[in-house]
Amino acid sequence: MYRLLSATPSPYARKVRVALLEKGVPFELVTEIPWHDGALTETLNPLQKLPVLIPDEGEPVYESSLILEVLELCHPDPPLFPIDPVARLQARRFEVLGDGICDAVVLILLERMRAADKQSAPWLARQMRKVQGGLAELARLAPPRPPLVGDRFGLADIAVGCTLGYLGLRLPELDWQATHPALVPLHEAWEARPSFAETVPVRQPIDAAVVI
Repeated sequence: MYRLLSATPSPYARKVRVALLEKGVPFELVTEIPWHDGALTETLNPLQKLPVLIPDEGEPVYESSLILEVLELCHPDPPLFPIDPVARLQARRFEVLGDGICDAVVLILLERMRAADKQSAPWLARQMRKVQGGLAELARLAPPRPPLVGDRFGLADIAVGCTLGYLGLRLPELDWQATHPALVPLHEAWEARPSFAETVPVRQPIDAAVVI
């Protein structure tokens, strides 16, 4: 039995939740706000980031990509990572693009939390270019229907699906559906899966003044 430290909007934690559900691995979901003093994240992850997977025995595992590797090793059925090395690298490429987009979105959100007169327009523009560039590359690489790699749902689908869901929550004004319509049927297919339907991201209050 695992415990999973998670935040409700986090695309990184959602990746792990989806993987656990797809593999049928039982876990206890522990939702917290890592920004708050005294959060468990501070004591279990030296980087103070979510998600953190806590086994009954052994060390906590942090960083979503590493957690997914551990789950694949410890719970290989059903497999979410391609066996073929070339296909595995293709799947990882999709994950890197998805995580990179989400990283840029987080930086945009943090900059927007600053007072309007202290926000850096060039910084925001740079992060938005990352988001748009990542989306364009996903649209270029993606097949017309899932799965993204090989012949079965896996790592690439989880990573990109969680990324698109996060964009809908955080940057709805971006309207990626209009600029990259080829990604829409993929997104709809993933969101129809029970593992995605059960993990829809929602905003989480940090304090009385901020919701992120």
